Amino acid sequence: MTIAPPDTTTEATLDQTLAAAEQAAVVYRRWDRSARARLLRTIADALDAAGDRLVPIAQEETHLAEGRLSGELTRTTFQLRLFAETIDNGDYLGARVDEADPDWPMGAARPDLRRIMRPLGPVLVFSASNFPFAFSTAGGDTASALAAGCPVVVKAHRGHPRLTEATAEAVQKACAEAGAPEGMFAVIFGTESGRIAVQDPRIKAAGFTGSIGGGRALFDLANSRPDPIPFYGELGSNNPVFVTGAADSERGVEIADEFVGSFTMGAGQFCTKPGTILVPVGSRLLERLREVTLPPGAAMLNEGIRDGYVAEIEKLQSNGAEVVNAGAGPFSETAPDPIIHRVEAAEALGRPDDLLGECFGPSTLVIEYTDESQLLELARAYTGQLTASLQAQGHETVLPDLLDTLAEVAGRLLFNQWPTGVSVTYAQQHGGPYPASTAGGSTSVGTAAIERFLRPVAYQGMPEHLLPAELVAGAGVAQMINGRR
Repeated sequence: MTIAPPDTTTEATLDQTLAAAEQAAVVYRRWDRSARARLLRTIADALDAAGDRLVPIAQEETHLAEGRLSGELTRTTFQLRLFAETIDNGDYLGARVDEADPDWPMGAARPDLRRIMRPLGPVLVFSASNFPFAFSTAGGDTASALAAGCPVVVKAHRGHPRLTEATAEAVQKACAEAGAPEGMFAVIFGTESGRIAVQDPRIKAAGFTGSIGGGRALFDLANSRPDPIPFYGELGSNNPVFVTGAADSERGVEIADEFVGSFTMGAGQFCTKPGTILVPVGSRLLERLREVTLPPGAAMLNEGIRDGYVAEIEKLQSNGAEVVNAGAGPFSETAPDPIIHRVEAAEALGRPDDLLGECFGPSTLVIEYTDESQLLELARAYTGQLTASLQAQGHETVLPDLLDTLAEVAGRLLFNQWPTGVSVTYAQQHGGPYPASTAGGSTSVGTAAIERFLRPVAYQGMPEHLLPAELVAGAGVAQMINGRR
């Protein structure tokens, strides 16, 4: 018999969970890097082995297709193994060694100083609804926190509680197999449990992927603590696409078809879905969008997301957005058809709060501009974004200024590519100015994500036998010796 997960974690259980995580942190932060890397690989192997059980549960709870979920599980285990390689390499520690120098030109002798990154402590991870594997229980936040040397407490998402529990079971068994201390990994349930945990002094950092409203409320709680903690929230993003006249003339139909595939992918439930596309008046692209056959509607992740989508569509239309293409059938609240709206640039500039925000679902807005100089004004009208994309030929005079402006707005800039694909790699940046994220200087995807859960400590005049191993001469990890690379 399958036992349903609890709706909420009791205060007593929550206290026990946080106490165990605090105790585990003392042990885990002293593990050597090879043991930590082995733990991540053991978890990845366990999740791969459990795939035949996990994917069907995810299908039932999220309405996502088997192929999509299997690919997402593969991504999840890949990023765990990639972080294991990052640990093996050791560069993430930023180890620096300045040996004592009596002739240091500052006017006084320089002491022996050795600097290294150290784990923050227990991390609270809020699961996301739209990626039940890759941004959820054992997703990127969990992987990067464990890689950094931090125990993890996951706050389950109400959209897939049974999957959360099944995934947690696989992770906890892997932790036991790898010899991890009790309390290394745990799951809590219920909105109130999450609120309590983010304010508890035993939690030292938090990661979140979700709505602006929910994320901002938790961010405020994290910062109002007597001891404020880092809160890494990925909130909302419109991900605008800027199309030049030259690109439209050369590739308007092709761009339109690719764009439809991007904004309807996964029923538009990606944080990187392109929510607006800016095109010249009279464009071939818009002409194509009026006639293209849109894919059929699909069931959304859960009722709350569906209701939010419907409300945003109504908001767009009440603010004058014209329907360009509404799919093959009537608008359905249970499986909404993709829909394309249009406004003029002046309307978007006049009401950016109403027209340029995120609409989570298979909807997009075409903005028609009359002159490419307007692209700069429109770019400045957006709040912080995860991505901004250019469809251009490369020679347009507006591009240098436009790119400079967009680099102030977005965390990732794309040229003749689409944002609905976030590669897990070394140079990835998944974050941007608020409200794309609450910490625009960090990323939640890629190996640099480990940096969120570390802090630097310098050791001065310390005997070698008391130093972290990576700071001892000959360790092969230190990046700076006597102030020289």
